[in-house]
Amino acid sequence: MARVRGGLRLLHWLAIALLIVLVDQFTKLLIVGSMQLGDSRMVTDFFNIVRAHNSGAAFSFLADASGWQRWFFTGLGSVAAVFMVWLLRSHAGEKLFCFAISCVLGGAVGNVIDRVLYGYVVDFLDFHWMAMHFPAFNVADSAITLGATCLILDEILRVRRSR
Repeated sequence: MARVRGGLRLLHWLAIALLIVLVDQFTKLLIVGSMQLGDSRMVTDFFNIVRAHNSGAAFSFLADASGWQRWFFTGLGSVAAVFMVWLLRSHAGEKLFCFAISCVLGGAVGNVIDRVLYGYVVDFLDFHWMAMHFPAFNVADSAITLGATCLILDEILRVRRSR
């Protein structure tokens, strides 16, 4: 019975990750289907929808490399995804931790899909203030950031409980 319950919890966490992947890929398909690279549409005074391609990692790290980074980041994301599924299976009852891992997993898989399909990650959310622009990002990046924030919160709460 405990094994079945653990399996259902794992499926719950994987379903959250899958939902993130689906929303991420759907929004990217909308952008790819309706905008050309470099297009920008103003939404508010501080937010635009743009079409940008990132062949590197966060903040375009290694974007100017010769192309090897595509497969390096694809492999790294794939290995990380396998490890995160193992973490979810091992800790399926820890709600905040598993929510965080599910978010990171969904985001990582969403960006790996882009790298395999296009050779780059499609970014489209562009926030700015006056002349300062935050680097464009996507739903997958948002999920990874939310997951990382929840991991930090989970660790803070874990330390407090142990005192």
